[in-house]
Amino acid sequence: MHLDTEALVCAAIAHGENGAVVRFLTAEAGLVAAYVPGGRSQRLRPALAPGTRVRLRLDGRTETQLARAGVEIVRSRAALAFDPLALALVEWLAGLAATLLPEGHPYPRVHETFESVLDLAELQDDPLVTLAALARFELLFLAELGFGLDLSTCAATGQTEDLAFVSPKTGRAVSAGAGAPYADRLFRLPAFIANGGAASENDIAEALRIARHFIERDLLSGRRAANLTAARDRIEARLKR
Repeated sequence: MHLDTEALVCAAIAHGENGAVVRFLTAEAGLVAAYVPGGRSQRLRPALAPGTRVRLRLDGRTETQLARAGVEIVRSRAALAFDPLALALVEWLAGLAATLLPEGHPYPRVHETFESVLDLAELQDDPLVTLAALARFELLFLAELGFGLDLSTCAATGQTEDLAFVSPKTGRAVSAGAGAPYADRLFRLPAFIANGGAASENDIAEALRIARHFIERDLLSGRRAANLTAARDRIEARLKR
């Protein structure tokens, strides 16, 4: 496999005396793994921090052999390490990609939205804007992996108006009338998820709660994901301040 493109670093694991096995997310080839010689050196270590955008030059001699890669920093996100929320975001997003995306399958929307959330974390003074973008990313991530929510019609009546809840079992919307008797067992449907527009703090918290429920149930179930969920816990703690 030969590749010369920009990529987002998702995870790096020490390998050998001074190298690293790294998972990169690219727009055209999806998640790719490669051995980076000298990846633990002082020169290359900053380039392999999660969230960094790099120029990736990858060369694999056979289909079964782990490719070797050279990298150069295109955009460092080192400043995010000094913001607890931003650091947790990087760990969560990069961890989701490295853990759950199948290698070699392109997910251009995931790649684009991943980076846009990091851009917001870097540029926005209001963390609520970043957290609203995170909720949208998580719902997109679920959809791209085949577990998307159906928020277009009421699961009970088929109507498209007055949708107010989300079923934690089916991931489908429920209208206010049909869901009222079971409101304590349903998620509230945040308006910005259903209709776009501005998001209140309560709406963002509910959207993140919904997304986490389905990510943990449908994608992380049975996996060792303690580090991932710890990063997600830190994100939610920031919202509760």
